Amino acid sequence: MTGGLLVSLYIFILAVFTGFSLISRVPTLLHTPLMSGSNAISGITLVGAVISAGAGKGRLSAVLGLVAVILAAINVVGGYLVTDRMLNMFKKGKKR
Repeated sequence: MTGGLLVSLYIFILAVFTGFSLISRVPTLLHTPLMSGSNAISGITLVGAVISAGAGKGRLSAVLGLVAVILAAINVVGGYLVTDRMLNMFKKGKKR
């Protein structure tokens, strides 16, 4: 493994553990507003994943970039769907 790939893998693993640790400590009542507020960050992640997938640094980089694009897209779409559902709950005159 090259040094840059090893550092990238290390950062990825740290990001996974940090993200899981942070999300698991958020109270249930705050999950939807937190997801709503983090959609902009997910959009930035999606742009970074697209850049990583198309960087042309090798097959492994392209595959990891593709996985990152898929996961970030799922996160963005899911966040907007949950936010839309939450906002529909607060509309007046509409029955759930």
